[in-house]
Amino acid sequence: MIPSNELILDVRELDEFKAERVPGSLHLPLSQLDAVAPGVLKPLYACNFVIMCRSGNRAKIATEQLLSRGLLAGERTQVFQGGIMEWKRQGRPTEGQSSAGKLPLMRQVQLGAGLLTLIGGLLAWKVNPNWVFLPLFVGTGLTVAGGTGFCGMALLLQKMPWNRETPAKAATCAPARI
Repeated sequence: MIPSNELILDVRELDEFKAERVPGSLHLPLSQLDAVAPGVLKPLYACNFVIMCRSGNRAKIATEQLLSRGLLAGERTQVFQGGIMEWKRQGRPTEGQSSAGKLPLMRQVQLGAGLLTLIGGLLAWKVNPNWVFLPLFVGTGLTVAGGTGFCGMALLLQKMPWNRETPAKAATCAPARI
């Protein structure tokens, strides 16, 4: 149970957040923590935070990063175990918009990386062996993304017209009662 004086910080990507979220939660995507978190969280430093994602994995990563940067206080921060999936399983309310026909950002990344790797491999095999550098470049990018949480392809895709973000609303420590 989350007390009403805690602010839920959702670290999923924009498309996931728009599709379904906890009412009154604050959106701060994991892919943008370095750029956005200081400006958003410093005024809210005294708040109690519950960090949430889809299943809990990204929330743990985000919590570690935010605590290490001194943007959150450890004694006032917790990860909601099981994420929004567990939240819904418990019968708690959510809100959002239907995103029918639109692929989530991470699926766009997977599709793009897979196609670039496949095309690069085929071009290296059939056209010129130098094309092998395309799948090597993509593989290096995926390794960096897995190791650090920074995904250049996700940042690039996020700037595409179909993925543009709308400005976030100002948050306070007293969100709507749940």
